[in-house]
Amino acid sequence: MFSGIVEEVGVVQEAGEGTLRIAATSVLEDAQLGDSIAINGVDLTVAQLDVGAFFANVMPETYRRSNLRNLAAGDRVNLERSLRPTDRLSGHIVRGVVEGTGRLRSLTPEADAVIASYDAPAELLRHMVVKGPVAVDGASLTIIAKDAAGFAVSLVQYTQEHTNLTQRAPGDEVNIETDILARYVDELLAARGLGAAS
Repeated sequence: MFSGIVEEVGVVQEAGEGTLRIAATSVLEDAQLGDSIAINGVDLTVAQLDVGAFFANVMPETYRRSNLRNLAAGDRVNLERSLRPTDRLSGHIVRGVVEGTGRLRSLTPEADAVIASYDAPAELLRHMVVKGPVAVDGASLTIIAKDAAGFAVSLVQYTQEHTNLTQRAPGDEVNIETDILARYVDELLAARGLGAAS
């Protein structure tokens, strides 16, 4: 489990079929083989540790549902270690199980913030509400607007400086994980014939 508070932006060293090597510093301070590290919001297992880098295997299902299939050497990725039982939950509950992807519409400055607007599929939008949480490339964000085709979030200065979100260009694909609580409620209502689960 993660909080969606990105710890650092790492750099892809190698991205091959089913493999990923990331250069990092902070997330490796106490890393062990078998630990979970979220890469752009995708929970992956540390399979190998090197000086200043770690290696993870990537399953075909992960490629189907996330933007990890597009990564190449030199790309910058958001990184977060899994939570410990004693950690503060500063963001929201993020499982690291990306449901699908969206695309950046625009980045619009607004005072010290940047409004990031994304297109997203209907099956993800159904679990989003204004002022509710969403994880975009692993960053915990609050939805400030939503329409039939997408949603918008406001990126504070800290988020602008400590994630890869403002380095994206319109049309770039991003990983999306909606609120797990909304998904459970939807499933429960569907099971009682009161809603339609995805």
